[in-house]
Amino acid sequence: MSVVVGWISSDAGRTALQHAVQEAGRRSTDLVVLGTRPGSAEEAELRADVELLRASSGVEVSIRHLTGDRDAAEELIDVSFEEETEVIVLGIRRRSPVGKLLLGSTSQRVLLEAQCPVTAVKPPLPA
Repeated sequence: MSVVVGWISSDAGRTALQHAVQEAGRRSTDLVVLGTRPGSAEEAELRADVELLRASSGVEVSIRHLTGDRDAAEELIDVSFEEETEVIVLGIRRRSPVGKLLLGSTSQRVLLEAQCPVTAVKPPLPA
């Protein structure tokens, strides 16, 4: 069993990663981070974020990369089945009044199609 988190290079992605590490620690399980495509500009940032949290938490973290063959929602759902996931953690961003009518397409698909609970977290408001 594991916790799976979808990582993106943003405040929402970092907030999701932090929450997922805490969740994995509470559940005494490992964390699987589904992140950027290998060789992308964000890969170094992903690895730095993961190493920082791994060192401070003691949680076993593995990184899986997007393949590019499918969209992120489909890959998150597939990884959740492969890893026998207890919970998926997603970072979401605040939306404009019009944007509130629809959740982001990736978040919406994961919420509707995942076989396990999904936790959506958002970064704190700027001070």
